Amino acid sequence: MGNKTNRKSIIGARVPLIDARDKVTGRARYTDDLRLPNPLTIKILRSPHASARIVGIDIKAAQSMPGVVAILVGTDFRKRFGVLPISKDEPPLAVDTVRYVGEPVVAVAAETERDALTAIGLIDVTYEVLESVQNPESALQTSAAPIHPELKNNTNIHKTVEQNFGDVEKGLAEADVVTKGRFTFDSVTHAFTEPHATQVEVDTVGNLTVYSATQVPHYLHKALTEVLEIPMDRIRVVKPVLGGGFGGKSDPFPHEMIAARFALDTGRNTRIRFEREEVFFSHHGRHPTEIEMTVGLSRKNGVAAIDGRMLIDGGAYASFGVVTTYYNGVLLQGPYRLPNFRFHCDRVYTNKPMCGAMRGHGGVNPRFAAEVLIDEACSAAGIDPAAARADWFLRENSLTANEFRVTSVGIHDGFKAVLEKSRWHEKYGKLPYGKGIGVACGFFISGSALPIHWTEMPHSTVRLTIDYDGGAVVYSGASDIGQGSDTMLAQMVAGVLGMPMSRIRVVSADTRLTPIDYGSYSSRVTFMAGNAARNAAISMRRILVDAAAAILKVEPPARPPELVEKNFFRQGQRTPEWDKHFLGPNPLHDQDGYGFSADGITAPDGRTVGWIDAVRRAMDFRGVLQTQGCYQSPKMGGTFKGAGAGLSPSYSFTTFVTEVTVDPETGFIKVDRVTANHDCGTEINPMVVEGQIEGSIHMGLGQALMEGMNYKKGVLQNASFLDYKIPSPFEQPEIDIVRTGRNYDNEGPFGAKEVGEGSLAPLSPSIANAVYDAVGIRLRSLPMTPDRVLKALAAKTAASASSDQSKQV
Repeated sequence: MGNKTNRKSIIGARVPLIDARDKVTGRARYTDDLRLPNPLTIKILRSPHASARIVGIDIKAAQSMPGVVAILVGTDFRKRFGVLPISKDEPPLAVDTVRYVGEPVVAVAAETERDALTAIGLIDVTYEVLESVQNPESALQTSAAPIHPELKNNTNIHKTVEQNFGDVEKGLAEADVVTKGRFTFDSVTHAFTEPHATQVEVDTVGNLTVYSATQVPHYLHKALTEVLEIPMDRIRVVKPVLGGGFGGKSDPFPHEMIAARFALDTGRNTRIRFEREEVFFSHHGRHPTEIEMTVGLSRKNGVAAIDGRMLIDGGAYASFGVVTTYYNGVLLQGPYRLPNFRFHCDRVYTNKPMCGAMRGHGGVNPRFAAEVLIDEACSAAGIDPAAARADWFLRENSLTANEFRVTSVGIHDGFKAVLEKSRWHEKYGKLPYGKGIGVACGFFISGSALPIHWTEMPHSTVRLTIDYDGGAVVYSGASDIGQGSDTMLAQMVAGVLGMPMSRIRVVSADTRLTPIDYGSYSSRVTFMAGNAARNAAISMRRILVDAAAAILKVEPPARPPELVEKNFFRQGQRTPEWDKHFLGPNPLHDQDGYGFSADGITAPDGRTVGWIDAVRRAMDFRGVLQTQGCYQSPKMGGTFKGAGAGLSPSYSFTTFVTEVTVDPETGFIKVDRVTANHDCGTEINPMVVEGQIEGSIHMGLGQALMEGMNYKKGVLQNASFLDYKIPSPFEQPEIDIVRTGRNYDNEGPFGAKEVGEGSLAPLSPSIANAVYDAVGIRLRSLPMTPDRVLKALAAKTAASASSDQSKQV
């Protein structure tokens, strides 16, 4: 009778997002839509210089202006902050020195926006302009005046990571083909629709409620208590509806510290919303990158070795930079078997807005380089780049060279299905000049197994309550940033308890009401918060089964064995413990013999107890029903320095086949069609999966063909959507998402793993490889703008003419 749970109708169903109606009707309330009583409006005076010493700040005229309530300067804050505990290097307002154009220097809180802007115009800041660091190569050199002298390394190097596995030199020597290349990548930004915004409500005793457009309420909470130097219990952080993040809202920000400090000092509510130019100045986008890479290819064994050297421009502050430095190398470990692997990555400080986490951060640019060089090696070896790849993929239940534990691998079937659907074998190398088809593959984490703060706290905790009315409330600190995680949490509970979605409420991302979740980044939410929600529902199910059994006057079923987290892999092989605990769907519920549905709870003998009757019987002598579930990643990984970087409880795999048209006269590339498969395990909500893949293609298309931050002497030249070009619907190609059936991941909730970030990285190399098939040129820089295409075509023509001339001689 256990199969009566409506799991089959909820898990895997095309469920509309629970906030969809509010969003399309305009009822959803974003941060700037909130209306706190009598707030002060905040405006920020920003640096016009990339590098300068602050000689003096004269705020007297602004202070005396009617409507101005308070002004803050850098010395009003004693502490710096940062999302990573090892890189807290950012002040809320510049102290002594400014490090990029747009850095906050002075903040004004006034009765109206006009008052604040007028006051900003009256502030006089005297600067001594210094020589700025704009070139990342020069940042590697010894400096008498480094951007962050506190590092005491006499350079502008923020972080260096070097790792070496196997024998790279031997692998390259034994390879049939070796390809090398130098690749460059412009910085790109998130371009989210909703600008940064924060409002702070203060009560009569100085307690703060901070409403902010953030992906990380927990980390913002921690930063606020450190910078404001007040206890955490005096601060509540709430994330309202969010208008896009993509990693761009996954740091604590200066404006959040400023707004909270003004509220604390004045006893007044405060509000701030960025203009679009300020969003560009804040940035935190993808690092400008230079990569030198060598790939060795064996006709028999596939990718024999990869050797990479990466230089990433971090801008003025740290953000997620240490993590990005590692990810530039370690995420090359898949999707292919790679016995010999080495990389060296430097992240440097420069006098530009800081770079940080952006969708797939650290993994996108190196994936482009590797996939293009693999494609080039296949061409040199005279083998089909798709047919060859099919034999090289990682296997289930294996370890990579640096000891990543790989569990489920669905790319084998997905890759074949994409080739068949795209008619690869009919098209590759056979299309007319100007038309081409290319393939690329990817690999990404389902949340980091190593949390930012190295503690034993669960990665995610969910609390579930059911009260007298029979409805369920899910409390989770996870942040829904548009990806639909609130809906996913409700589906998890519905999948275990058989409740209609309409009777489940989700309260999320409120540090006063919800348990700690680390936030929305690293594609962690479905896997980690989803598991936590499912586990909370399993515990609630047991309570309700006991109550139903009591009503029916029968013995309750025996408890299934509890899951004990262990390292179930030894030398890359599954152990008997793994089979015992993980094989088969949902081993921790549906074993009690009871069926759950909207009608009630059905016992093994066929008798049914009404839902509300079971709930109220369970409430006897205890009141509200409450359970909690959590998720803690298993212990895994090696013992070498940096072994935790890139470790994940599960990995996703992606295949893109892309068709393009290249106009040799204009250099314009048009992406005609993308055929995609993304191995995300069980699709909890296929509609959301499609949306994530389509969104990844759109974002990848922008970086591949048109997007780039254009700096001149540290000044951003395209700080608006008029000048920073992103793809419109007219540029979006036809998209065919290929499914291959359920690929169950035994540790994921209902078998699921990530889809939000991994589906981005292979898009740009698949375009570049298609361009080669179309017109015979290899592009090694992003974006692949028409001028770069024309330059490569001219070089090809010149080389061909030179070759013909040599033959004649």
